[in-house]
Amino acid sequence: MKILGISGFEGSIPFKRARWPNLDEREYRISQGHDSAAALIVDGTLVAAVAEERISRRKHTGDFPKAAIAYCLREAGLGMGDVDELVHGFDYAPYRGVYAVDPVSHDLYRQVYSREALLALVARDCPGFPAERVRHVGHHAAHAASAYYTSGWDECLVIVIDGMGEAQSASVYHARDGHLDRIFQIGAHDSIGILYSIVTLHLGFDFNADEYKIMGLAPYGDPERFRRFFEEAVGLEADGGIRIPLLRANHTRDEREQYLATRAALTEQLVPPRAPEQEIEDVHRDVAAALQACLDRTMLHLCGYFAEVTGLRRLALAGGVALNCTANGRLLCSGAFDDIYVQPAAGDDGSALGAALWRAAAAGEVRNERLPVPFLGPGYATRDTDTELAAYGDRVAVTRFANLADASDAAARLIAEGRVVAWYRGRMEFGPRALGHRSILADPGHPEMRDRINAMVKMREAFRPFAPAVSIEEVDRWFEVAPGTELPFMIMTVDVRPEHRAALPAVTHVNGSARVQTVAARDNPEFHELLRAVGRTTGREMVLNTSFNVKGQPIVNTPREALDTFLGTGIEFLFLENALVSRRAR
Repeated sequence: MKILGISGFEGSIPFKRARWPNLDEREYRISQGHDSAAALIVDGTLVAAVAEERISRRKHTGDFPKAAIAYCLREAGLGMGDVDELVHGFDYAPYRGVYAVDPVSHDLYRQVYSREALLALVARDCPGFPAERVRHVGHHAAHAASAYYTSGWDECLVIVIDGMGEAQSASVYHARDGHLDRIFQIGAHDSIGILYSIVTLHLGFDFNADEYKIMGLAPYGDPERFRRFFEEAVGLEADGGIRIPLLRANHTRDEREQYLATRAALTEQLVPPRAPEQEIEDVHRDVAAALQACLDRTMLHLCGYFAEVTGLRRLALAGGVALNCTANGRLLCSGAFDDIYVQPAAGDDGSALGAALWRAAAAGEVRNERLPVPFLGPGYATRDTDTELAAYGDRVAVTRFANLADASDAAARLIAEGRVVAWYRGRMEFGPRALGHRSILADPGHPEMRDRINAMVKMREAFRPFAPAVSIEEVDRWFEVAPGTELPFMIMTVDVRPEHRAALPAVTHVNGSARVQTVAARDNPEFHELLRAVGRTTGREMVLNTSFNVKGQPIVNTPREALDTFLGTGIEFLFLENALVSRRAR
């Protein structure tokens, strides 16, 4: 079977704008269905996957993934008529009655969440596709499938934790023999993900987008200052669940829509809301620290409880909260599990993959194999790159290398000299991380490198750390992990060995941790070859690795976007495949 999974709700933010026209712009993200994407499974094999934002260039868009679908089909050499099923990673039909309780909810269901609303978008963007081939999978079921069927494990514990699905914030599954049996759920009224996002908004950042910034800010604060508040706000239940009275305090329609009662309590008991342009003060750092400690505690409680009652020692995670690298690192070090796998596109873009996998499993076609580094997005032929280089010929100088080895040696020399290099090759990553195909690279040993990259290209908050990418052969040399530890998705923090922290200032966070990406020749061969070349030049097979984009924009997709970003920033050199690009002297 040929199954296309999709995610996103195009009408979500427009509906909210029409009903609540005078909100702060950031409040419109308190809504469902962002990060639309498409993923294609052919006869049980994942062929292609991409978030719509990478093609449309509208970050976090929830628009119907027309361009993403077109890419997936093109990659497989298929037309829409060849697709057996188009599967959406949400299913609100069981909740139709709940949404009938008031006129606003009724209209939200009808215009945004209903099958009829989805079919209208399919008819608009995929004309002629039969309605009977359009399917729905519950949101948490899709997330769970994305984790289990890419884990390579026959039996494991699967936990989905996010802001909310249709009505849930966490779901626990016992996965075995190709089946997912749900054993526990937590409702959205007790969502640790929503609480984390509300505090993110309260601290001056974007709801459902900037939670990772709070994670980066937390180590600068003192969690003890507000620990009691969060311990009282999030109760740990004896059955492994949690209870959050702070979220249950929203009673009216407007309160529930904007979490007004919760936000009022934060103002009264923690700190007044911070405007985005205001300075970040110690009190904001301390709130972030206490919030992160609360999430760590909650994740350990939930996952640890079900590890104990099931006896399962392997954990697969998905859902937006599973992108919290600090909490994942705490779980890894807790001893509750022998192995933890976090699906690399754990957010809602990954629910498109999960929806397709769920249906492939139902058809008996899924192949449960460990997902390699997810280079599943668009790649471009040499002729495409050459065409763009020719178009920019009056602005750039090009040095061509015969092969990857020569290009890697040249890049390694530049990195060793302290230069900032963009590295673009092959197919784009699926998920939020740049893992070596759309990356900005530098030497992690330069003390000023973090500030330099922020000033020249990223223009982001100074408190946010950059990540190291290190060869699998050397990970235990620099970081406190066992030899051969695989962390290929840059999705967990571990400690830098104390004796090396001073030598790695650009990637060591204030608390001595780092968000490590391990790189193996098996599934990331080109990046691995570059790291080997860097090792021969600098003595360590490691680079600072951050995504190839500027603040507020998605990671670059096409060669033209790579060139435009290079020329529009202070990046010093760009490698487009085996071509070294520099600015032409004027």
